[in-house]
Amino acid sequence: MKLSLILVFFGRAAIASVLGSQKQKPSFNWPETNFLLAFGDSYTFVHGTAGRENYSFIGDEFNFGFTPAQLLTNEIVQNQTGTSAGGPNWVEYLTGCLSGLPSKCKKQLWDFAFAGADVSTTFTPLHHNYTISLERQIEQWNTYARSVIPVDTSKALVAVFIGINDINDSDKYTFPRNNATDFASFYKLIIDAEFKALETVWDAGYRNYLFMNLPPLDKTPSNLKTSTPLPNAAMVHTWNSLVTAASQGFSASHSGTKAMVFDTYTYLSKILDSPAEYGIKNTTAFCPSYNAPDIETNWVAYGCERIEEYFWYNSGHITWRVHELLAGEVERFLSGERC
Repeated sequence: MKLSLILVFFGRAAIASVLGSQKQKPSFNWPETNFLLAFGDSYTFVHGTAGRENYSFIGDEFNFGFTPAQLLTNEIVQNQTGTSAGGPNWVEYLTGCLSGLPSKCKKQLWDFAFAGADVSTTFTPLHHNYTISLERQIEQWNTYARSVIPVDTSKALVAVFIGINDINDSDKYTFPRNNATDFASFYKLIIDAEFKALETVWDAGYRNYLFMNLPPLDKTPSNLKTSTPLPNAAMVHTWNSLVTAASQGFSASHSGTKAMVFDTYTYLSKILDSPAEYGIKNTTAFCPSYNAPDIETNWVAYGCERIEEYFWYNSGHITWRVHELLAGEVERFLSGERC
């Protein structure tokens, strides 16, 4: 009897070993990647001819659906209000897809990010009644774009940059709420919702993911002026640690998946600490007339420096020059993640 039990035990172990060895290995090669699918907020949105100006590539919550023709003829608009940076943003620099039809770019950029987005209205309210949350961005893509855009998912990367509005909008919350007892447990609920929404993307065959953690929001111009910044460094680091843990869990539980986290906070803090090395002169303020139509050529008249010499474009966004630097570092990071 004991011998039989031993044989059964080792037989099952052998089967488990074989099954484990058959688990699909991830495969990622950035130079061969030709398709970027993006979700997020104002740091990632690009304006499209069929989008809401200052907010999206295509549609809004009032114009949620679109036809295949509307999507495939929609062009990226490159101008002062085409992003939140006064110029190209990190996904545009990363792909080289700065304007025109995404399908014509060597690395196609299909961007469903919406400025002002949070992850879910379960935890924080919409900024506007036309805002598309991350959950709804993925729903919009899945319903109206997924079957329309040709893609080889083995050469695609999904980029997600979200959480800036979530942490800002909730920084004065008190607990308990949403079954959370503190900020850490609250943030985990939000990030869990983010990764749950991404199951739809995984089910569509996408296996490679880039998660951007939060930038140094504790070092914005307004936060530098107070002894009690919100969000503070501890809050931002808590969020970022939870994103890393969730990403690792996502990879472990999804066969063949590579989920990468770029440390936005550390890289941008490096620029803030040594701005001269990057051609940045001002890290503590922004030009009050940043959105003046002639600011790029007439900055002196507004009492400002060149926009590209500022770190902050406005109270919470970084300039296009910092986006360019960020994209360069992200590209180096991705190039080193080949597997």
